[in-house]
Amino acid sequence: GTWQAGNFALIKADGSGTIEHPIRSGFGQNNIKWGMDGKMISWQNSKLGRKGLALQGSTETDIYAGFLDVAAFERFKLSKEEFALLKDKEEQAKKADTSKTKKDTAAKNWMPNIKGFEDRVARLTINSSSIADYAITPDGSKVYYLSAFERGYDLWVTEPRTRETKILAKLGTGGSGIEMSKDGKAVFVMSRGSLLKIDESGKTTPIGVNGEMVLNTAEERSYIFEHAWRQVVKKFYDPNIHGIDWKGYRTAYAKFLPHINNNYDFQELLSEILGELNGSHTGGRYSPRFDNPDVTATLGLLYDETFAGKGLKVTEIIVGGPFDRIDTKLKAGYTITHIDGEAITEEGDWASLLNRKVDKQVLITFTDGKTTWDETLKPISFGEESGLMYKRWVKKMNDLVEKLSDGKVGYVHVQGMNDGSFRTVYDEVLGRHFNKQALIVDTRFNGGGWLHNDLNTFLSGKRYLDFAPQGNRVSASEPFDRWYKPSCVLMSEGNYSDAFIFPYIYKQNGIGKLIGMPVPGTGTAVWWETQIDPTIVFGIPMVATIGKENRPSENLQVEPDIRVPLTYEDFLSGKDTQLEAAVKEMLKTIASGK
Repeated sequence: GTWQAGNFALIKADGSGTIEHPIRSGFGQNNIKWGMDGKMISWQNSKLGRKGLALQGSTETDIYAGFLDVAAFERFKLSKEEFALLKDKEEQAKKADTSKTKKDTAAKNWMPNIKGFEDRVARLTINSSSIADYAITPDGSKVYYLSAFERGYDLWVTEPRTRETKILAKLGTGGSGIEMSKDGKAVFVMSRGSLLKIDESGKTTPIGVNGEMVLNTAEERSYIFEHAWRQVVKKFYDPNIHGIDWKGYRTAYAKFLPHINNNYDFQELLSEILGELNGSHTGGRYSPRFDNPDVTATLGLLYDETFAGKGLKVTEIIVGGPFDRIDTKLKAGYTITHIDGEAITEEGDWASLLNRKVDKQVLITFTDGKTTWDETLKPISFGEESGLMYKRWVKKMNDLVEKLSDGKVGYVHVQGMNDGSFRTVYDEVLGRHFNKQALIVDTRFNGGGWLHNDLNTFLSGKRYLDFAPQGNRVSASEPFDRWYKPSCVLMSEGNYSDAFIFPYIYKQNGIGKLIGMPVPGTGTAVWWETQIDPTIVFGIPMVATIGKENRPSENLQVEPDIRVPLTYEDFLSGKDTQLEAAVKEMLKTIASGK
């Protein structure tokens, strides 16, 4: 198996013999469970499901069962009618034989049968889907699972003998675990923070939990501190912990615990001691939870920050924002004077007038200095506006490359190292930029994820087969799904994690040149562990990546082939020296014919 996937193993309790791996699939063996008194193993597998374009993307799975007992498998395969006849015979035989000795002896002497296991595997679900968890009745007659087809997860049930499948309870909830009752006649699930009991008929009964706890927060923080320290010893990617005196740091920082009475300071303490590791992907986080918090809506506008008059002077209507509509009178240069009838003054914070008004009708009053208008619209969230601003920036970069290269060079920005960003790359590169002669892949301001191999594979295509219907050679060649023309990668000091690993392997594999500024070596895989106080999280970089240097890439800075700084002043003025250098390099490559 691979390090990032679960692998089922059978090991004798006394440690003798060989370790057996009955499940052997490249599509995974996740959420493995025992069933039928150990005679059955079940798991989830993505072999038949739809998968993300990138390895890191979401995947549809099925539930499978494999049998370690031939008789149990043959019994499982019986039709509903055949099984009913068998049950009748067993009931009659049970009445005739009251001795338990033979049964007890057989159960005691039973051993799992590995031989031919792959021929005793059955798919339990009738179709692949997004499955959060599942539970199988003790006799294997029913499979309950939480699956999301529409909005949220619902509880489904399928009967393997008949393949009859239906929604048992419409929940529309987030992903949850499932626990089976001891008698196999009900399941327990979590839905929107509440525990539910759902029986065979679909009857849903909330289970109330009422309890009080006297919490010693100082002792809890002390425990979390000690736990974090121990986890580093057990899980830090370097068993020598970079050669530091980790025990000494525990003593040095523990003395501050008695003086901390809140999680803001405790988060800082965790970050300080974990910072001594001189590693990436670590530190403490505190995420306080508020009831009915402030949520400021936005209007999708840019304003003149130097405007000294009353109101908000608009400099730009952001494309896709609330005011980006054909019937608005608002234009750049106009001034917003009132929000819901409240005047915007120099004394107050005008943003408070948009508090908790996301997607609610709001009256906006504005003027051109002569005429005043009132318009009603629904403000958007800050996150939505940030997304629109990102699209605005990408369009500017695309337009700049188009202009500077006279349409010869394509441009794509990789926002994050994830499936969604890879779909954008694939869509843009093999769509609008398909006929371009070279490509700029911009990874600046990318915080990471897990996409390095997908990008590396996509950009390392080698043209190996052309096509000519009726003697007319077409531009499309194999590989259809990869870029095989020249490319370069833009990077900056803000690249992090997998956005370091990708430029690192891009350079190592000789695909093209890196342009921009050096990127710190932050190439580890992290486990962000939520604590018993769920508002506190700390990170442990657990897995190192090792390249041609035969050492962990952590703290191994990747240098650009062409070093170009982007000053703060240039960035604010809209000038991009790094992008200009990339266009220049690609035009030179095109001219050379390489």
